[in-house]
Amino acid sequence: MDSRELKALVSLLEDDDREVSSLIEQKIRSLGDTVIPFLEDHWENSGFNPLVQKRIEDLIHDLQFRTLTERLRAWKNSGGTDLLEGLWLVATYQYPDLSLEKLQQEIDQIYYDAWLEFRHGMHPASQVDTLNYVFFKKLKFGANTKNFHSAANSMLNVVLETHKGNPISLCVLYMLVGRRLGMPLYGVNLPNLFVLTYKVNDDTQFYINVFNKGLVFQKKDIDNYIAQLNLAPNPIFYEACSNTDIVKRVLRNLTLAFEKTGDDDRAQEINTLLKMLLESDSPSFDN
Repeated sequence: MDSRELKALVSLLEDDDREVSSLIEQKIRSLGDTVIPFLEDHWENSGFNPLVQKRIEDLIHDLQFRTLTERLRAWKNSGGTDLLEGLWLVATYQYPDLSLEKLQQEIDQIYYDAWLEFRHGMHPASQVDTLNYVFFKKLKFGANTKNFHSAANSMLNVVLETHKGNPISLCVLYMLVGRRLGMPLYGVNLPNLFVLTYKVNDDTQFYINVFNKGLVFQKKDIDNYIAQLNLAPNPIFYEACSNTDIVKRVLRNLTLAFEKTGDDDRAQEINTLLKMLLESDSPSFDN
């Protein structure tokens, strides 16, 4: 179907016969996201017709959500090796025009700022102190305690813009930069809190609470934390989780954020993405 035929097809959305318009919508959906530019153009030039504009907006959203679902499934099936790509896909739910390259460039700049401060052969503790200085002191990243459950905290582009985030989004940025600097950083799924572990081997391992300005703590502190929550010890509380686990947790947080604002439709859509990623039952934690 060429561009002239596509434009003609989209124009039929203005038909007052609901049965006709429904058939047109069905046809448009079958064409995939290639028709989105034509829908956007028609929205801008259709005049003030709220009914038609609403039909177009719903179609665009449905097509974008389908594309997101397919991309996220492909990311998972390829092994989820690129964590930034996974978080970019989550962000495209609300920012469909966001480019992965833009996110990468912003993270590259943080890396460059930190690289200027790093020295060859630095002790692990000095590496953490240096990255903490750049991340928290120089660039002013920090906890979004005023809007802790905001959906924006799960959107990496917003966190990069505001320098405020929740535990998992701050950990992801810190970890992406740290790994490029040669730091063996991994995510750890604690109940109610996401943290990082710096692990070389069993003899060299400690933890970092990025949400608390890069506070370093030890395994015994996790033991005490778990005991206070009256939970049984579990290996996932101490060891590295996968990139897919991280994206799952971000989606859980996002679902909760939409539920808290009463946006049940968005919460249901995000939960659909989460179910697609889930391969087996696992504990559900937040932040």
